Amino acid sequence: MISLSKLVKDSQWNQVVVLLLLLLLFAIGSFPGYLAGKWQWQQIAPVIKLKELKQIRNSGLNIPGWQNVEQNEQEVGEHKWSLQLIKKQDSETKAIVLLLPQNGPMDKPEVEWTEVNGWGKSRWGKWDVAQYRSAQLTVKQPSATKVEARFFRASTPQTTFGVLQWYALPNGGNPSPLNWFLADQLAQWRKQRVPWVAVSILIPMEPLGQVEKIWPLAESIGETVQTALMTRLL
Repeated sequence: MISLSKLVKDSQWNQVVVLLLLLLLFAIGSFPGYLAGKWQWQQIAPVIKLKELKQIRNSGLNIPGWQNVEQNEQEVGEHKWSLQLIKKQDSETKAIVLLLPQNGPMDKPEVEWTEVNGWGKSRWGKWDVAQYRSAQLTVKQPSATKVEARFFRASTPQTTFGVLQWYALPNGGNPSPLNWFLADQLAQWRKQRVPWVAVSILIPMEPLGQVEKIWPLAESIGETVQTALMTRLL
């Protein structure tokens, strides 16, 4: 005789399988339209705080614990980014923060990391990537959040950088645009949107050195930037 507990477990498992299949079918059916720039809904929900997001490009971001030395609008590939040179308070430590905020309700993350690589080559004549790995940031405020990022060393003829990149979202972040796409698709069913900001942080380091040596610094800046975005804009 089949027990009641087994039937309940089987029923729950079947529900999970059906839900996963529905999500898979939804993604397969919608993703080609995303790549082609065509959306499957006619009325797109507005992006909350879009005006504030656009303002980042003009004035940059206030990063607690860091002084804004210089900020300007920078052509990176086909987009205009905010480029900030920041200096840690009471220290000579500096970093470059490139931010690309969402510019409109139809705007979506696509090839920003390729554009940053191209910008690096055009600026320094060389941009060799090495020691690549995935990384995780932990943000405690305004809410406990995990962020996935990509971390690597970029070498140029003039200097070497440790580079940290991800798409900042209201409830976390990830270097893959697919994560935003799936979250935004689900949000639109609730007549909401998921805003985003592409973040690329460049930290000068010893020429051709080990990028892991500056990970604590990169982690600290990354978490501070994510917190600032979540608190003030996202």
